[in-house]
Amino acid sequence: MVTLRGGEFTMGSDDHYADEGPARRVAVDRFAIDPLPVTNERYAEFVDATGYVTVAERPLDPRLYPQAPPEALAPGSAVFRMTEGPVDLNDWSQWWEWTPGASWRHPEGPGSDIADRGDHPVVHVAFEDAGAYCAWADMSLPTEAEWEYAARGGIEGAEFVWGDEDLQQTDAPVANTWQGGFPYESTDPAGWTRTSPVGSYPPNGFGLYDMAGNVWEWTLDWYQPRHRDPDGPSCCVPLNPRGGSARGSLDPAQPQTPIPRKVLKGGSHLCSIQYCFRYRPAARQAQTVDTGLSNLGFRCVSRVAPQGEEASAEPA
Repeated sequence: MVTLRGGEFTMGSDDHYADEGPARRVAVDRFAIDPLPVTNERYAEFVDATGYVTVAERPLDPRLYPQAPPEALAPGSAVFRMTEGPVDLNDWSQWWEWTPGASWRHPEGPGSDIADRGDHPVVHVAFEDAGAYCAWADMSLPTEAEWEYAARGGIEGAEFVWGDEDLQQTDAPVANTWQGGFPYESTDPAGWTRTSPVGSYPPNGFGLYDMAGNVWEWTLDWYQPRHRDPDGPSCCVPLNPRGGSARGSLDPAQPQTPIPRKVLKGGSHLCSIQYCFRYRPAARQAQTVDTGLSNLGFRCVSRVAPQGEEASAEPA
């Protein structure tokens, strides 16, 4: 793990999506963080040691989905599918498909496997699944503030993990994000249309890999549509700020399924400038705790930071 000294930084942004603001000064304590997302190989070690069964491998609870037909309650998860041509980008159902049998072992559903993807980030992990792994490893998921501090790599206020330059990523990508017309055309020069091996792209200033693109990552914080100081206005910079409440995280647009949502960070291989411009440290997204996706993983932190060399918090 990489130990970070902690300190003050500007969290959030006022320049893009509304839920990233307001940008404000916060501080985090010293902590250590995985330099890479948890891989299929590492997750398999956990499952082999504990016998853990992920949410995607269990039947859905009909009490939580009263309007779902019985066949939709079978174990499964949501899988990205390329479309045959341009589609309405406001309708995510055009490229997401609920797939019975999809899980971390079978990322695209029955017939797929991870035999040659041991070094890819594990996906189709719900919040509970990520937390169970972290607990087994005697670690934790990061808070949103910890994750964003780590992603910035000591570059204060930068737009991207690599700085402010808006790299188009067409010739020499620096992160696994979508290249070409989304969601029907992939022109990635490395050939990735889904996940890539962790560490395939340059690290940030703290030596952390895949803090932009590849897979979204779970955090501990309940989602709220705007940042706020935990106790309202204060004369002091908030230390280790946290998000809202489980009740406050509910999606008002889906009252029929009152499932709380956590904050995701980092963007994924499906993000691009034309759609989901969220492969930036300030970007965030809400995700219901019961649902994994084919572009969603995690990494762990330790707040009893190990002794050893620390990454500098000075601007790069």
